[in-house]
Amino acid sequence: MSKNLILFRNGNLLDPLASDLQGTHDVLVEGGVIREISSTPIKVTGAQEIDVKGKTIMPGLIDLHVHVLATQLNLSTQGVLPDALVMMRSVPIIQAMLQRGFTTVRDAGGAGWGLKCAINEGTINGPRLFISGRAISQTGGHGDPRPRSDHLRPMSFCGCCFRAGDIGRVADGVDEVRKAVRQELQMGADQIKIMASGGVASPTDPIASWGYSEEEITAMVQEATARQTYVMAHSYTAEAIARAIKLGVRTIEHGNLIDAPTARLMHEHGAFVIPTLITYEALSLEGEKYGLPADSIAKIADVSSAGLSSLEIYRQAGVKIGYGSDLLGPSQRLQSEEFRIRSEVMPLPEVIRSATTTAAEVLNMQGKLGRLEVGAFADVLIVEGNPMRDVNCLLGQGDHIPLVMKEGQIFVNRL
Repeated sequence: MSKNLILFRNGNLLDPLASDLQGTHDVLVEGGVIREISSTPIKVTGAQEIDVKGKTIMPGLIDLHVHVLATQLNLSTQGVLPDALVMMRSVPIIQAMLQRGFTTVRDAGGAGWGLKCAINEGTINGPRLFISGRAISQTGGHGDPRPRSDHLRPMSFCGCCFRAGDIGRVADGVDEVRKAVRQELQMGADQIKIMASGGVASPTDPIASWGYSEEEITAMVQEATARQTYVMAHSYTAEAIARAIKLGVRTIEHGNLIDAPTARLMHEHGAFVIPTLITYEALSLEGEKYGLPADSIAKIADVSSAGLSSLEIYRQAGVKIGYGSDLLGPSQRLQSEEFRIRSEVMPLPEVIRSATTTAAEVLNMQGKLGRLEVGAFADVLIVEGNPMRDVNCLLGQGDHIPLVMKEGQIFVNRL
């Protein structure tokens, strides 16, 4: 029996591009990729056979907005923690994501090349990581954690001076932001994250603030484009979103305060949006308990109430919607609850596409991630029930996902 040859038999195939399950199929995995999919029994010798009759077989999930190093909810104090402590605390966060069926995640600030290597070499178990390095922020922006009383500690660092707990970095001016982007790319970033408006978890920036100047955003987009990658931008208001899109930003993170004209602009530019609605629910319910500053708690209502309405605006404009969670600290356990919130206004097949095929498109990994097809990475979930009709199949801590495979390796097996 070949350890590299695994045959799933009799699974109800979930194709994210369809509106319901596709009937019973066999799926053959070899060497970490999908070798064959058939609605008739596959004949092969030497394979490990796993009968999944009555269960759903589907592609691994993709979360496009996580912070695997956000080990506590109050990020303004995390930067002073010992590096080793932050890294050790991040390990169970990363492992739990895989348990929930997320075989790929895009980190939106904090995770570096070393952590990606640790996962790739099997030192720790976790999802495939697409990293942004440190998110780049202007002074007083969403990535500047200093309280208003702190006007002494410099926030402009050379590329080697960061601590593991730093989710972001501060850079101002065209030359400095160009250098910041180049440093993050040199240190292994897959894409660049910038702050294009104010935010909730940061202490001194109003939600409606613009963030960077047009010249600074243009410079960062140019540098990312020169390295054949793209910029993702934290942004809330329609005005801030429109500025970022016109300047070449590819994905808008959060985007709660969108309007119809700006959504149409996004569609015209082929931009994506990554809503993160569960984080506002978590911050509202648990923020004070876990140490979120009062200034941040006061800003939650400004963006949370518009979350569900924004989904309808994006859908009507034809903007492609990816899946994101953006959870911090103890709230990371709520990652799958984004499915529940979105299902209130979106059909479940659309919600699943946001975490599979659309997410793969954001990552430029069509044909490799997000769908079970010949030649794709063998990221396979076995699910109890029909996720196309019952969102509960995907909720919790992988309670209804007894098997998780990433690139041909089984990490969870409760069958």
